[in-house]
Amino acid sequence: MSSETLLPSQDAPIYVAGHHGLVGSAVWRALAAAGFTNLVGFRSSEVDLTDRDAAADALATVRPAVVVDAAARVGGILANS
Repeated sequence: MSSETLLPSQDAPIYVAGHHGLVGSAVWRALAAAGFTNLVGFRSSEVDLTDRDAAADALATVRPAVVVDAAARVGGILANS
């Protein structure tokens, strides 16, 4: 089975969590460059992904074919030590 058979159609909704971060924005750009036209992302001010019900409601609204989780808690070196 080739990896291309696993990809959704180019107009299928793809949700990228963390789409404004370093990794998420790179994923977003790569998907857009590959011709995917229905990319969806929410800012943390719009959907709190740590709130299970809020995240489920957002996903139920979008009904994505694919979910890419690139969301992270960012705080720099001190927060990670």
